[in-house]
Amino acid sequence: MCSSLTIGFAMTGSFCTFRRVLNVMRELRESGYEIVPIMSFNASSLDTRFGKAEDFRKEIETITGTPVIDTLQAAEPIGPKKLLDVLLIEPCTGNTLAKLAAGIADTPVTLAAKSHLRNGRPLVIAISTNDALAGAAKNIGALQNFKHVYFVPYAQDDPAEKPNSIVARFDMTKAAVQAAAEGKQIEPVLR
Repeated sequence: MCSSLTIGFAMTGSFCTFRRVLNVMRELRESGYEIVPIMSFNASSLDTRFGKAEDFRKEIETITGTPVIDTLQAAEPIGPKKLLDVLLIEPCTGNTLAKLAAGIADTPVTLAAKSHLRNGRPLVIAISTNDALAGAAKNIGALQNFKHVYFVPYAQDDPAEKPNSIVARFDMTKAAVQAAAEGKQIEPVLR
């Protein structure tokens, strides 16, 4: 697989995964991929117990060498200008899953996805939501049937304490992106 891909790396508000996700971003960048960072309104602006928004933003821009796309105006040209080879949403919350399944494009991440998919280019989703096996399950099922939509394999992260929670296997992100660039889904999706 060619390492000259331009990957849109879109983050939504599963704040507890940000440290692991930034490690993935760093790995992709070190592998030679160009990374275009995109953040939802919440991911880019909310301070949480997991860290300050501005600190995450600075770290992302240091890793990628590129300013974060965090407005609708900045996300809209992604499709018309064909800026990305692959768009990765990692982490992807249940809220974002629902918007994608319903065709709602009201955040920088969902608008980037809509804009990118219009060109028939791959969208890779790395789920991180506590209601994946409850309210979000229908949206995951719907998206698995969408053309050009692929998933980073995922698993329950704590079946005893959080039986409906699913988190992507972030260690499989690079392989999932490479497969999606070739029009393939890594199997099995549920690990």
